Amino acid sequence: MSDAIKHECGLAFIRLRKPFSYYQQKYKTVLYGLNKLYLLMEKQHNRGQDGAGIATVKVNTEPGYPFMYRLRNNSKQSLSDLFSQIWSEINEVEKYQPEIKNHPGLMKGHINVLGEVLLGHLRYGTQGKNDLEFCHPFVKRNTIPSRNIALAGNFNIVNTEEILRNFDQDFCESDLAAMLEVIHKNIVEEDEAHPEELNIENVLRKSIKLFDGGYHVGGVIGNGDGFVFRDAHGIRPAYYFINDEVIVAASERAAIRTAFNLDENEVKELNPGESLIAKADGSFKIIQLVPPLERKACSFERIYFSRGSDEKIYKERIALGYNLSATVLKAIEYDLKNTIFSFIPNTAETAFYGLIKGAEDYLNKIKIERILSWNGNIDEEKLSEMVNRRIRVEKIAIKDVKLRTFITEDNSRNEMVQHVYDITYGTVRKGIDTLVVIDDSIVRGTTLKESIVRMLARLKPKEIIIVSSAPQIRYPDCYGIDMSKIGDFIAFKAVLALIKERKMEGLLTEVFDRCKQLESKGELQNENLVKQLYKPFSTEEITNKISELITPEDIRLPISVIFQKIEDLHSACPNNLGDWYFTGNYPTQGGNKVCNRAFMNFMEGKNKRGY
Repeated sequence: MSDAIKHECGLAFIRLRKPFSYYQQKYKTVLYGLNKLYLLMEKQHNRGQDGAGIATVKVNTEPGYPFMYRLRNNSKQSLSDLFSQIWSEINEVEKYQPEIKNHPGLMKGHINVLGEVLLGHLRYGTQGKNDLEFCHPFVKRNTIPSRNIALAGNFNIVNTEEILRNFDQDFCESDLAAMLEVIHKNIVEEDEAHPEELNIENVLRKSIKLFDGGYHVGGVIGNGDGFVFRDAHGIRPAYYFINDEVIVAASERAAIRTAFNLDENEVKELNPGESLIAKADGSFKIIQLVPPLERKACSFERIYFSRGSDEKIYKERIALGYNLSATVLKAIEYDLKNTIFSFIPNTAETAFYGLIKGAEDYLNKIKIERILSWNGNIDEEKLSEMVNRRIRVEKIAIKDVKLRTFITEDNSRNEMVQHVYDITYGTVRKGIDTLVVIDDSIVRGTTLKESIVRMLARLKPKEIIIVSSAPQIRYPDCYGIDMSKIGDFIAFKAVLALIKERKMEGLLTEVFDRCKQLESKGELQNENLVKQLYKPFSTEEITNKISELITPEDIRLPISVIFQKIEDLHSACPNNLGDWYFTGNYPTQGGNKVCNRAFMNFMEGKNKRGY
């Protein structure tokens, strides 16, 4: 993605179902669970680099002994630093007691982090600051084990303020703090009513009704219970695997497959509104906490965020590129002889393969038609020329090591930004070849204008066409992706430019006033009024204006943009139809509220999130 955006977090949950001695005997290490937790987190490292944290619970400890441990890190290398700290502690114990590693019970007693229930989290901050206190898991402690809880998740809830008003909480104000307060309160009430055994199912059923948002949440309780649950629309992804040794859950299917060497069908999806509950005795159950609503799984997971090593995601990204091929061929007037195809590294590569496959299918069709039109009048030279025609593919863009810019002066910084990418010289015939370059999505357009377009223009092609495997991003997200400021979006800027050109500024005031009216009545969530700003303009008009906006003033080459169509996105990713950032059709009312608030912030000159 040319415009880097922060996005969903990564969750990892493990419940060991056997005693530590079992893993010591079978896998030759008592650290089996910790090793697997590290693998699960490392294989989801793409999901969060603002911080990492783990929480573990030791089952069946004697009264008075520590049973819950939490460790967090927000350094630049948070995950590696976190586990380096853990390994250092283990090595220190083994250094002075070499034989201890052969005694699982002693290891459990001496190693703080060694527990049967493990929860890991990788954070990208979409709410709150990047301070250590905002890193998951959050913990609530109590002298009674069953009233201790550690909670982490991949989510945003948009009614955080409303929830926290009901609590005298001492946490930072974040959505996780709100969720933790609700669940902990219900745990205490349930434990008081039924002290003989905590019914976590009742706790979660009561809690989940209060949360407006998209979420995949995991928790561990001091008594040894653990759980994960997913929102009723299935907005955030959730997967699990269970055998007689472990209960595992994570944000990505491929991470579980890799960590445990599994086939695709062995890893299941946790359905919308479901919870996986692992009890202290190692038993488990999967329950429906709330009735599932219309499935609105995040399509951005398939376009960009999830690792492409998942076979279904790989095929879907191929389809995203393939679906664009007809539009691209029309744009280049089917002149494949004088067109070069490339991609923005590295995440657009798979969609690029799909685009090329579409172009190849067209070329092969033309080859067959031409050969048949010769009516048998074929000579070897003519046939060889036709058969050997190929789609021209080059690696044009090269992403350099991230430039560390210490310069504060604007012009100098802009000069540095231009060199985030480099080009392969000698690949383009000047003034002859059209350059088609695919990106996964275009959010702000800043990197395109200041870096990529300038870089490509140095090759002096006849024309540059930028292709986006995603549709136009028009509306803010509030369910886990850090795209919350509407004024940042290049599509919104294009609409503003069109409104100004056509002297329709009154529309902005009209929509703003209507937002204020709804807010005064407490009804800001009832309707997405921002849709009214896009309604007067066709998709083509907005696309053409975006093409103008990403073209630097000193570049004289024709620059155009092609976006994925909504219907083609849905056909490529049929199980992930959540598209509110493209269409404004939010799955919950809180989304409408956030979108309207984001527009109001823009009109009032407030540079802050809408939630």
